[in-house]
Amino acid sequence: MSNPDHAIKKVGIIGSGQMGAGIAQISAVGGFETVVFDLSKDALDRCTALHNKLLSRAVEKGRMSQEDVDAAKGRITYANNMEPILDVDIIIEAVVENADVKKQIFSQLVKEVKGNPILATNTSSISITDLATSVGDAADRFIGMHLFNPVPIMKLVEVINGLATSKQTTTRTIAMAQAMGKVAVPANDRAGFVSNRILMPMINEAFYTWMEGVAEPEHIDDIMKLGMAHPMGPLRLADFIGLDTCVHIMQVMADGLNNPRYLACPLLKQLVTAGRLGNKSGRGVFDYSK
Repeated sequence: MSNPDHAIKKVGIIGSGQMGAGIAQISAVGGFETVVFDLSKDALDRCTALHNKLLSRAVEKGRMSQEDVDAAKGRITYANNMEPILDVDIIIEAVVENADVKKQIFSQLVKEVKGNPILATNTSSISITDLATSVGDAADRFIGMHLFNPVPIMKLVEVINGLATSKQTTTRTIAMAQAMGKVAVPANDRAGFVSNRILMPMINEAFYTWMEGVAEPEHIDDIMKLGMAHPMGPLRLADFIGLDTCVHIMQVMADGLNNPRYLACPLLKQLVTAGRLGNKSGRGVFDYSK
């Protein structure tokens, strides 16, 4: 895959966790000079190790040549200071799903960046218009890019315009997503956009179905996989996403849409309170400790 001749040449990514690492990988493979910024050197080391592992696996499975992998690795810079990401064509923020944290990052960035880069957020549910209030007059360059985990595999990018986002910003963002091998699909700026607006109530209903004794978790998941052709059952998917993340997204939707029907099921909230967050904690609906 190669980078076509369009305005975006260099991509900056804030956050080197699972999403940030995935975005950096598809950016470099897509032919873009890529800078990954994270304050934590340990996080950057984990990100580097993940890239080495996944790209080596791509060679083993015949999806990429060693030459292409070496070229992609050569396009990635890992930085634990902000300077290298201040001179790029687009900055993609991929940090914790918290509006205040994201606003703080963008309000600092907009004062220091060189030129007029696109400012993109990988939020999965927070209003783009709200986040754009942190960048003042640069709101026309602010856009939502909701990528899906695991980023190198999932094809979809939800592209969400804020109220002030310019057509040029949208066009350039979609072109970049396509160069990264993704399919960019537009959605309007409402809490949860399209994906989580539909997915989270389904996950929530699965928890209610379990809480009310209709079926056991494995049976709920089997019915949805076998009857609806879902690759993963809703409760297993919730564990994969993170139960705390699910609760947070549901709260964002309940607040943003002013509708309590989006609030998380009591059993889901109870599991989070108990520290059973899913895959990342070793136990959620299901036990992963073994």
